[in-house]
Amino acid sequence: MKETLYDKIWNEHMVHQNPDGSSLLYIDRHLIHEVTSPQAFDGLNIEKRKIWNNKSIYAVSDHNVPTKNRLAGIDDKISKLQVDTLIDNCKKHDISYFDLNDINQGIVHVIGPELGITQPGMTLVCGDSHTSTHGALASLAFGIGTSDVEHVLATQCINVNKEKNFKIIIKNSLNDFISSKDLILHIIKTIGTSGGTGFTIEFAGSCIEQMSVEGRMTMCNMSIEAGAKSGLVAFDNNTLNYMLDKKYIPGKNHIDNAIKYWEKLVSDDDAHFDKELIIDALDVVPQVTWGTSPEMTVDVYGKTPNPNDESDINKRDYITRALDYMGLKANQDIQSINIDKVFIGSCTNSRIEDLRQAAEVLNGEKISGSIKQAIVVPGSGHVKAQAENEGLDKIFIKSGFEWRDPGCSMCLGMNDDSLLPYERCASTSNRNFEGRQGDKGRTHLVSPSMAAVAAIKGHFSSVVDFINEK
Repeated sequence: MKETLYDKIWNEHMVHQNPDGSSLLYIDRHLIHEVTSPQAFDGLNIEKRKIWNNKSIYAVSDHNVPTKNRLAGIDDKISKLQVDTLIDNCKKHDISYFDLNDINQGIVHVIGPELGITQPGMTLVCGDSHTSTHGALASLAFGIGTSDVEHVLATQCINVNKEKNFKIIIKNSLNDFISSKDLILHIIKTIGTSGGTGFTIEFAGSCIEQMSVEGRMTMCNMSIEAGAKSGLVAFDNNTLNYMLDKKYIPGKNHIDNAIKYWEKLVSDDDAHFDKELIIDALDVVPQVTWGTSPEMTVDVYGKTPNPNDESDINKRDYITRALDYMGLKANQDIQSINIDKVFIGSCTNSRIEDLRQAAEVLNGEKISGSIKQAIVVPGSGHVKAQAENEGLDKIFIKSGFEWRDPGCSMCLGMNDDSLLPYERCASTSNRNFEGRQGDKGRTHLVSPSMAAVAAIKGHFSSVVDFINEK
């Protein structure tokens, strides 16, 4: 039978199909962090269960960690307790842990791929919804809850229902200075936050084939924001070239066989997809979210919607509430929205490619005097070191940005980096929910280059127009 990439990985890892239609799936890699793991370890201790395979597990602290003055330690008592608890559990169970001052430390969805912990054809889970990021390497990756974290620790398997197959084909190429972040926001705007519900999305087409692996990670990262459980991209030469220098890839005696297997990780010709969509990359222009959901996205040249244009009372209320929370008016020009803070980082856009895009815009420029704070948070110690080696840190600092240490940072405001009530932020993160970056904080999702332009202008403006004028 013809199989999709999703089918292939699923079938190779299915241990048992249950009478209710769910399946017991074998898990190759389990990533853990300080937020969702403590309860899982407590559950194991109470039941006196052992870790099934501690060599399959890798741990890092990322959500609660400080991104400045790191050597001074963690001030917040709750954050410190969570990090210390993870360290203690890793020591007790002999689990690989990347310490805060280890160059391998960083956001879990950045270090997994860059270290080669994530490999093509693997199943991978983490107690974090944006685990879908790892699907860019032709691996089946998805987020799990705390009870499932405990189950995977104890059995290296998980009970889960198989999703349907959804293929999104992006034809042609993105125009200059249009990024994968613009593309995925455009897709979410098109299909909505429930458009992928019940599906695993495979991104395909000439645009994806030309896209870097880092760009593909952004696509898969935000597939969860379209309602999908996972995002996938087929294995190709881009994937191979990305993998070959990674720390944890198979050794010389096994790499040839691994590559032969990896090369099979593509959907068969004429494989059945339950749903398909074609997007033209040439239609994508810089995107900005205006509301409190990633689907509330509009072109930078557009306006906020008018709830009175909606006949459906629920949609009308949905738009009205979002506008009220965001402090915006109906039919307001996106480029008239002034910004208080700028955040470049998160598991969506904190890789070296993202920092290069932002630095290219900021080189020789100064951020607006109206900006209260602008920070750049690299996704890992390796990203930070590479950026500094290329001089990107100097460009950011000279322009007026703060250069920080790796961590989740302002993406979800669990550490010291957060918005004050009613502050408005141009953010390269993945969610703009109410209170996501701080109580009553207002978040607009954009690409790294668009965030850089907003920092310079003090309001939203097209990066394409900015570069052409420059």
